Amino acid sequence: MDRPVDADAPKKGRWARPNIRAENLASGVVLLGLVIVLSGVSPAFLSFSNFLDIARVVAITGIIAAGMTLVIITGGIDLSVGSTVGLVGAVTASLVAGSASNSSFVTDFKLPVPLAVLVGLAVGAAIGFVNGLIITKTHIEPFMATLGTMIFVRGLVYLFTGGYPIHFEPMPRDFAFIGQGALFAIPTPVWLFAIVVATLWWASRRMSVGRAIYAIGGNPEAARLSGLKVDRTKILVYTLLGFLAGLAGIILTSRLASADTVNGVGYELIAISGVVIGGTSLVGGRGSVIGSLIGVFTVGVIQNALNLFGASTPIQYVVTGLVLLLAISLDGIARLRRRT
Repeated sequence: MDRPVDADAPKKGRWARPNIRAENLASGVVLLGLVIVLSGVSPAFLSFSNFLDIARVVAITGIIAAGMTLVIITGGIDLSVGSTVGLVGAVTASLVAGSASNSSFVTDFKLPVPLAVLVGLAVGAAIGFVNGLIITKTHIEPFMATLGTMIFVRGLVYLFTGGYPIHFEPMPRDFAFIGQGALFAIPTPVWLFAIVVATLWWASRRMSVGRAIYAIGGNPEAARLSGLKVDRTKILVYTLLGFLAGLAGIILTSRLASADTVNGVGYELIAISGVVIGGTSLVGGRGSVIGSLIGVFTVGVIQNALNLFGASTPIQYVVTGLVLLLAISLDGIARLRRRT
């Protein structure tokens, strides 16, 4: 039996605003508990500079997670965001003055930094648009559709770069500011992350398109019968996610001062982990951008603690995977309880 679109049911022809759920509070308590425990174990953890490092790292995957939240709420998923990060970073870097590489696609043709960034964002949005179009018009499961896109786009990254990194000699100051700069002692990526979260939170809570996203995730057929443009809304959220993945790719390229074939690898898993830990249901219809914000910071705190303790990269993957499995299991248990 299909579940209702919203417990508050539409009133006077308008979709009711989704409620803040208890999962956000639970995720916040878990994050606070982690911070308290780690602060007692490692004095280096509880420092302003370390928290800034966590925020700087989390900002990149957090931007992706914010867009992923809306996609998952509609009942979809996007596995191609990591590849999009890599491709957009490479394309943008190749167009910025001072970039160089042995790749035949990196030529002397350069653009002003704002135009190069716009081209990169357009590439990301185009990948998301194609994902949304394939999913809505062919009715292929989002998992399979975006898995194919992930492999295809990662192949484009290798073709575009020729397997060579794109570096800068030197990097323009305005491009470096995107990933390495700071404003009022707060890193630029953190400001961009905050703007993205605030914008998407407002849109999902205060705009009709946000209420439509929840309605589609809760019951797509009921949403369609109610007059909502289901396909158009899904294409919109996938395009938005591609745009945000592109933004993350540009920030990462600026921060690392290079674009490489491995940039963005595994980012889709970190983003999805943060979204699920933040209380967003993988079957759609439930979740929030604020919850995902808490979730990605939880993942970031865990990874930062593992770095402080000298854990190797394989161990970090094992721990992150276990956390994701735990979050998915808890989500499944919560769904079973709601059905009984």
